[in-house]
Amino acid sequence: MEDVVDMLRERNETIPVPLDLPDEDLLVEIEEQLLMSLPDDFRDYLLEVSDVVFGSLEPVTVTDPRSHTFLPDVAAQAWNDGMPRYLLPVCQLGDAYYCINNEGEVRFWNGNKLGKDPQGSKSWPSIWHWAREVWLQC
Repeated sequence: MEDVVDMLRERNETIPVPLDLPDEDLLVEIEEQLLMSLPDDFRDYLLEVSDVVFGSLEPVTVTDPRSHTFLPDVAAQAWNDGMPRYLLPVCQLGDAYYCINNEGEVRFWNGNKLGKDPQGSKSWPSIWHWAREVWLQC
């Protein structure tokens, strides 16, 4: 995890209005909005590096409700698009989503099914593996 955090921090782009990191209290509010708990690794990811802006992918964030990456809004859209309710979106990619399950495994969901992403990968054991193998490669 720490090596991925370091790599993301090194590649973080400077933007006019930087994102903030959430605290535990905000994550509890987000869980209440979602009506579900966040997987442990996903919670750590949000606390540690959800303020990073890098590459072409825009993972979900939780500190600005007006952002197009605001997790409760992205989740509502993903569930409306047919993504199973037990999954949480990590990152939207067009009409598809990288999503995480209760065990912390990241999968690619596209059009009412879990499947392979554009690079041909099917799943990642954690958000940190996904960040290293997908996000940092964009």
